[in-house]
Amino acid sequence: MTEDARFPAERLTVATLRERPDLRGQTFSSAFEAAVPEFMRHDPVAALYYADRALDRYLDFVLAATDREAPDRVIARATSVPVAYRDGTPGRVRLPPAGWDELIRWADADWRAKRRPTVVGALEIIVLPPYRGRGVSQLMLDALVVNTWNRGFGDLYAPVRPSHKHHEPATPFAEYIARHRPDGLPVDPWLRAHVRAGGRILNIASCSMVIAGTLEEWSAWTGQRFDTSGAADVAGALSPIQVSREQDHAVYVEPNIWVHHRV
Repeated sequence: MTEDARFPAERLTVATLRERPDLRGQTFSSAFEAAVPEFMRHDPVAALYYADRALDRYLDFVLAATDREAPDRVIARATSVPVAYRDGTPGRVRLPPAGWDELIRWADADWRAKRRPTVVGALEIIVLPPYRGRGVSQLMLDALVVNTWNRGFGDLYAPVRPSHKHHEPATPFAEYIARHRPDGLPVDPWLRAHVRAGGRILNIASCSMVIAGTLEEWSAWTGQRFDTSGAADVAGALSPIQVSREQDHAVYVEPNIWVHHRV
């Protein structure tokens, strides 16, 4: 990336939805939905966070970014949740293999139990297409770290979705994330960005996101036909989905890698 291509940090304004409630509609608009593969919008656990009433609980943990040259246009978003971790709550002594899904379930359970959160879990960073490849995602990651501190927390945990893994879904996940460049940094760009931001790579979240559906639903989500049982590649998936013609069913299990940012 050349200096000319990089988005100037001074042009990016980041605010929470508590601070800028007027940006909420844009932050969760169809433009952002279209920025991820269709099938990823059908994880049932997501409703515990992204449904309007649920989202009201987390307005201090949703960041909306605007370009100062167009201050009312959202160009990127970052979402996170406060959760109780290593606080004595049963089942919270280690980072869960269910990664992304479990962070959302923990946050929902903590809110219902009125349990005091101790850390923040990062859920996603999405940058709209015209601004990709210009360092905006790195700026949003930095903003998430700052917001974690501003909210009174010292730790940010992220189940990271490596950005280039979908180019080789058949490669075992552990093999992929073990690849490093001669300078010691990860080969994957998004994992490398986390390390450059001070993140420490921890353990694999082997079933971070689980999405199941009928073959008709999967065809609608992907535009593909599934005529045989077994593993099938779909665009945007980090690993093959498992198809059962006999049960009219397919399941996608996405692995992520836990990264810890000590704020």
